Amino acid sequence: MSENPLNILRKLDPDLLKLVDGAGSLALADDALPRRIKLLIAMSLDASNGSAGGVTALARQAMQAGATKQEILEALRVTYYISGVGSVYTALEALREIFSGK
Repeated sequence: MSENPLNILRKLDPDLLKLVDGAGSLALADDALPRRIKLLIAMSLDASNGSAGGVTALARQAMQAGATKQEILEALRVTYYISGVGSVYTALEALREIFSGK
């Protein structure tokens, strides 16, 4: 697994890192929507924006939070409906390792 791209802020701007981490903690906390659902939403947004690395990382986090492969695929149906087939190609390339069982 590749290094978190935010790690560079630990040295360069730790105050900005605190803000980014705080926003992420707030946005992804269990509340009215469970964390796994929020992670699936974030994964879909990364797929829509062409961020394969983000898709992989968020799918893994979602699975650790209890999401199933079927839930990931259903989230991709919504992603396709809103953002088109390019987002599905990005997601499937990113999820190849997860879905192949490696």
